[in-house]
This record gives sequence, C-alpha cells and structure tokens, in this order.
Amino acid sequence: MEKYRPETYGEKIADVYDDWYSSPDESSITLLSDLAHGGRVLELGIGTGRIAVPLSEKGIDISGIDASPSMLAKLRDKPAGKDIPVTIGDFSEVPAEGRYDLIFIVFNTFYSLTTQESQLLCLENVARRLTPRGVFLIEAFVPDIGRFDRGQSVRATDVDENRVNIDVSRHDPLGQLVTSQHLVLSEKGVRLYPVTIRYTWPSELDMMARVAGMKLDDRWGDWKRGSFSADSGKHISVYRLI
Repeated sequence: MEKYRPETYGEKIADVYDDWYSSPDESSITLLSDLAHGGRVLELGIGTGRIAVPLSEKGIDISGIDASPSMLAKLRDKPAGKDIPVTIGDFSEVPAEGRYDLIFIVFNTFYSLTTQESQLLCLENVARRLTPRGVFLIEAFVPDIGRFDRGQSVRATDVDENRVNIDVSRHDPLGQLVTSQHLVLSEKGVRLYPVTIRYTWPSELDMMARVAGMKLDDRWGDWKRGSFSADSGKHISVYRLI
C-alpha cells in the first residue's frame, strides 16, 4: 500500500461513500441537537456531510474539519452543504477558531488517527476548544479481535450476479492497528479502497480523555441512549471538561 495519509481514505472512497452508507438514523441527529444546547458545533471528519447536513437543516450552527478535498467536494454538491464552514486539515490538530458547545466525531473516524500520540493530541486540542459547558461526543466500535485468525481476516461482504465485495485485513495487536483493503470485483475491473485504523478500548479512551483534561459524562450502546454493556458492538461516549 502507498504511504497512508490523513486524506487517503476519503480521496479513494468519496465517489461511492454516500451510495454505500445510508442516511443517519434520526435518533443520532436528535441526540446531537440536544447536546448542542443551541450553541456552536464542530464536527471532526465532516466528510460528505452525512451528519452535518441534517444538523444544519435543523438550524444548528455547525462547522467542520476534514483532510479530503474530494469528500468536501461532495459536501458542496449538496444544497444544504454549500454554506457550512469547513477547514481542510488534519482534525487531530482541531484547526478551528473559537470555542464550541459540542465537538463530535462519529462512524469510527477517530480511529483513522493511527497512533496513540495523535489520538491524545486530538483529545487535548478538543479540550482547548470546548466552552466551559461544552461536551465532546465520539461514536466508535468496540474492538472484536476474535474476528482475526492468525492476524488476518478475509470475508465477503456482498455477493450478487454483478459484483463481489471482499474485505481483507491484517491485524497488529501490539500497535492496535488494522490495515485493510476493501475490494470491489465486477465486470468493469477491480477497485481498491484502503483504510488503516488504530482502535482503542473504551477504558483506554477514558484514560486518554482524562490526561487531556476531560472526564466521561455518559456512555450509551446506541443513539437512542440504550445501555452500554459487554455485548455492545459500539459505544457513544460523551466527555466534558474536568
């Protein structure tokens, strides 16, 4: 794989992203709106505006950060996305002006920061950008290393008469890194969509947040604020300043 950069995933997948991933559940928009309390909102990894556009349509004062010009071009193609303020850059640096009542990052995007150092840097910069009443929300999957066999995973995610989708991954348990290629095989040829992530355990995330000056305020297993348990496949965690 070519050297993986912050914009790599978005640049490769921008043309199919909105086709592959459905519109967000209304409960996610409701929860984020509630947490904003009518204040300023910042999304890290805003992408094509999958979350930001419906929030903007509800009158939320939202802006975003993203590293991928191609993803942002898709955002600008949407009528409600044309006027959302966006900074192009590495979201770990949180290169935004002022302070926010809600900063959030969803859909496992936090894991695209591939070192613990960059993840901690992101949390430290988030803490600097929160208002005294502000909160930081993250949505991420709970790691399931049992899906790897000898550090590898190959699985078909979609098969029909025209196309086969295959995910191929390698797992580095020491670095908590997963390097993957999503392959799409069709009569038109083969497309590759690379992604590299560093997963974190919820307890590790809590520790990094505390080092950054934040503490866990709530954790749910879904956007409807369902209980988080050992069986939860993901967590939605909310932090506020200590």
